[in-house]
Amino acid sequence: MREQAGPLAPDGAGACRNHPGRLDAGRCRPLPPSTPDLGKAEGQCRPGEHGPSFLVDILGLKDHTGRLKLEVYPANDADFLADDNVLVGAGKTFRRVEVNTPAEPTPRLCVRLPGPGQYTVSVLHDRDNNRKFNWQRDGIGFSGNPRLGWSKPKAASATVSAGNGPTTLRIVMNYRNGLMSVGPLKGA
Repeated sequence: MREQAGPLAPDGAGACRNHPGRLDAGRCRPLPPSTPDLGKAEGQCRPGEHGPSFLVDILGLKDHTGRLKLEVYPANDADFLADDNVLVGAGKTFRRVEVNTPAEPTPRLCVRLPGPGQYTVSVLHDRDNNRKFNWQRDGIGFSGNPRLGWSKPKAASATVSAGNGPTTLRIVMNYRNGLMSVGPLKGA
């Protein structure tokens, strides 16, 4: 059967024309659906994890309501904070860990990695548990703890290296402060 022209047709350069799918054996494949479970099985640490992973200490939580969602992305601007299904469909790194916000003052989350290398990490404190970021209510933090403005940080400011075993990171959460600013809580 001949490949059809249109949204699923290969463009001759290893990509799919007019479609964010991936080219697989000369045919375009549709993207997997975006679901809250994408990347969770791959990101789940095993008890006593010894392989490449991040142990992420989360500092400066406003409270212990809602959920924490930690996500790992490739360390480049194009893929940093990209849609999960686009990354997974393209065979790129995407890992997710999501838990009810722990009661301890500095929660630690573990996320498994595909191997040693450079990655970017985001943490969302979804205080109302609606699975959407609301800059007026929720908190956000990134590896490297870049200063936040009104746009996402550059991947270079959030890039961290992982070794062959667990690597500890400290991420400071940021919340809306005042009328038009976002930053860490005082004392965090």
